[in-house]
Amino acid sequence: MRALHPRYVLHRPLGPQANADDPERGQCPVPALSHHGHQRPVLLQTVTLLGVFFLGFGYFWLLVPKPEAQLQQLGLSCSVFTVSMYLSPLADLAKIIQTRSTQRLSFPLTIATLLTSASWTLYGFRLGDPYIMVPNLPGILTSFIRLWLFWKYSKEQDRNYPLLQT
Repeated sequence: MRALHPRYVLHRPLGPQANADDPERGQCPVPALSHHGHQRPVLLQTVTLLGVFFLGFGYFWLLVPKPEAQLQQLGLSCSVFTVSMYLSPLADLAKIIQTRSTQRLSFPLTIATLLTSASWTLYGFRLGDPYIMVPNLPGILTSFIRLWLFWKYSKEQDRNYPLLQT
């Protein structure tokens, strides 16, 4: 019974010695969740976001009876999320200016964001759909701000900072 106790399962070692005491199970490693305690905030954020998603889903399907109202409110919600996505890289703006380094920014992602947001803005303009056009305008603006930062703080100034290791 000891092998099934949660405390014993969570603290088993990984690798070849993980199941050395059980010849039937062989050498299959068991994930030691106790070694991943630093991932708890990420897990909590993920669960919270999933909860918000399901609350929103329930709101749209249970509390908003008319399909037209559902579409309008869903469009507004998606617009807010899109704008926040495009503004998120600017959260490091103060640190970028302070260090005079663009290492916190991704140049390929900046170009991709510019092309994607410009394409969606043009598409929304052609359709006359503000829920597509308006939220993608900040993507164009923030891409130009990031391109300006890449121009202002060229790679020569970044040589003092070591590359980030993943």
